[in-house]
Amino acid sequence: MDYKLLLILLPNLLLLAECDDNQLSKKAKDKKVTNMVTARTANKPATKKPKPDMVKQKAKSANSPVQRNSAGSILSQVVQRGKFQQLGDTVTVKAGQTLDLRCKGMSVRWNYPHYLQEDDEGRLRIKHFSRYSQLLVANTTGADTGEYSCGGYQCAGNNCQDGVEKTGKTFVFVTDPQELFVPTEDYYVVVQMRTRQPTLLPCQVTNPLAKVTLHREFPPEQIRVDGVKIAFDLQKGFVIYQPQLSLAGSLYCIAELGNLRQMSTKYMLIYVHYPSAPPNPSIEASVNSIKAGENFVVTCTVLGDVEVGVEFTWEYPGQQIGRPPYVREYTEQIRRGGQLMQESKSILSVDGARAVDDGTYTCTAQNLQGTTSVTTRVTVFAPATTTRG
Repeated sequence: MDYKLLLILLPNLLLLAECDDNQLSKKAKDKKVTNMVTARTANKPATKKPKPDMVKQKAKSANSPVQRNSAGSILSQVVQRGKFQQLGDTVTVKAGQTLDLRCKGMSVRWNYPHYLQEDDEGRLRIKHFSRYSQLLVANTTGADTGEYSCGGYQCAGNNCQDGVEKTGKTFVFVTDPQELFVPTEDYYVVVQMRTRQPTLLPCQVTNPLAKVTLHREFPPEQIRVDGVKIAFDLQKGFVIYQPQLSLAGSLYCIAELGNLRQMSTKYMLIYVHYPSAPPNPSIEASVNSIKAGENFVVTCTVLGDVEVGVEFTWEYPGQQIGRPPYVREYTEQIRRGGQLMQESKSILSVDGARAVDDGTYTCTAQNLQGTTSVTTRVTVFAPATTTRG
């Protein structure tokens, strides 16, 4: 190589070498700073970012109401061994399963459907323990559908002197694929419809999902259920809140679920004009005092609802010697204050009054709501004697 050319290029080569050294120093410095930052970050406690599912769960827990057992919730069901669930207003059990209920407390008392009280197959068993009581119904059927309730003392320790008595209840539906209605042995049931009193047609269903309608036998028709005059209660049946004479006759219920359609027991409804209260009779004698040998009458009057029957009975002084009563009764409709009412009267006649007829006369009026008695007194004077001079 030419020495002259080397002398010309040497300064440029030295300059390039110096630039490379500066860049290498800068890279080393940057690497050192990066390592320091990394070391500080590693020494700082780590903060984990919550997962989306956890955030949603916390938000849901914060917004959801806390589920608490009510003060009277002492009744629970064993759903499997060692697992219990508090019972609400209703619970559904499949036919054939065992119903296992627990009631917390001491001196527990149970109430259950009447059918089980007469059961002689030993399916019902009740066991009492120190802190709770157990009710078992084995091999359940649709007939076991009904209300189950219990009551027991909640005590602190073994001393129950200050214990508080609590109760719990639930309605159990025992779903039976062959029985949509709670079975009964009666083909016809006579039901009285009373004026101003709700009437129950107890066509209870075993499945709360069944659709139930009300029907008349003669003439055949479906009766409208508006929820006001007539309503359906899953736990009871049809309730007639406004009984009417037009509903008298043979009625029945139809239940449908899937492809199954069944008819209930027939109910023969008899309309009864039921009084709003016991009778309020008044009594009046034609005279308060009378001479022996004369005649008088005692009248007992009841003013009440139209077509409400009233029965009268009398107690009078002449009964002591077996004197027969002469009684006449009648009813008529009258208007009082623009309202149509029924006036019922019973009139006791006493002919040829004697000393034995002196005394208290009692009239007792009776209707379907009760009896009421009223009294009055009649004095009989002996005939005046004639003195000869």
